[in-house]
Amino acid sequence: MASVAQAAPRFAPPVIRLPILDAYLLREFTIPFVFSFAAFLLFWGFNIFFLAADFIINSHAPIFLVLRFVLFRVPQSFSMAAPFASLFATLLAVGRLAGDNEINALRTAGVPLWRICVTPLILGFTAFVVSYLANEYVSPWAVDISTRTFYQIVYHTESLPVEPQFFRKDPDTNNVFYVSQVLPDNLTMQGVMLFKPGRIGSFTEVLSAKTAHVSGATLVLDDVTDTRFNNDGQVSSQVHDSEISVGLPLGESAAQFMSTTNSDPWTMSSKQLATQVHTLQAQGIGGTALGNLQINLADKFAFPFASLVGVLIALPLAIRFGSKGRMLGIAMSILAFMVYTLMNLAAAALGRNGAVNPYLASWTPNVLFGVAGVVLLWLDEH
Repeated sequence: MASVAQAAPRFAPPVIRLPILDAYLLREFTIPFVFSFAAFLLFWGFNIFFLAADFIINSHAPIFLVLRFVLFRVPQSFSMAAPFASLFATLLAVGRLAGDNEINALRTAGVPLWRICVTPLILGFTAFVVSYLANEYVSPWAVDISTRTFYQIVYHTESLPVEPQFFRKDPDTNNVFYVSQVLPDNLTMQGVMLFKPGRIGSFTEVLSAKTAHVSGATLVLDDVTDTRFNNDGQVSSQVHDSEISVGLPLGESAAQFMSTTNSDPWTMSSKQLATQVHTLQAQGIGGTALGNLQINLADKFAFPFASLVGVLIALPLAIRFGSKGRMLGIAMSILAFMVYTLMNLAAAALGRNGAVNPYLASWTPNVLFGVAGVVLLWLDEH
């Protein structure tokens, strides 16, 4: 008899399935999160549009420029939209479960409260990571385009106005550039100084130029005085040169080197913002200017982290008051977000003026809301 060939067994890839409880909570959470996130972005976009409407209407701007200005400004709100959406979704989703006694049924069946909270907390952490990455990489690029579009609408140019007397630091060499004045061509500078640090941290060489201009990624200093210092801070030598060329920070172009976007925290990543903070500190510059930058640097992480904090405070509130209906959940979401925003504004004001450490001020609302959420959850569990 002819042997019958055996068919090779087929191995299907394993299918990852969420536990029933987690899948159920995920479905409850997703719809209100997407709705509230989109609503926040829509509100932000309309707010930006109406604030700029006077300039836009009077300048007779083309509609595509107006839309580009508004659309690319919207990512600026990602770090604030995610916490609100997390808070709103948790209050509605978990509140609905509490209102229908499903939370009580699960706990009666032996499911501990912390197990019910795992999925919302994971979703809050995911919202934190995504909003942080968007705030770090998407928002600076988008806000820069939006700002240039605004100047194109109002001043009919994409070149941003250059502020006089600005500092730039090269993070690779720690060289510090100072420019006193920029001429209208945005290429020629007056009163340029370059501070070169020594091994022990103090500056050992200072180049002072009457004028300078950018050529590619190089800064060409004209009519230069090169002053060098010894370890005691005394002048060891001073020579004059007609021309000296140095590289721009990170190989920047002329537009990047002299663009005011370098001093706009919304167009900088946390690394760039930290570099500017360290530069001001190295120059002994403090006060409100430094406090503002430190607050903005802390907010780069604190605002997105509020997504997780929002879930943490919303869980016990939803469990306690979910039986009162969805309208109460919506009202509590708006009220909690307003309280958080007011606390953040008050703490930021104290941080800018030096009354409180700026980093502590930025994180104070997160700490207070987070501790309150943990305490209330602990009380609910026990």
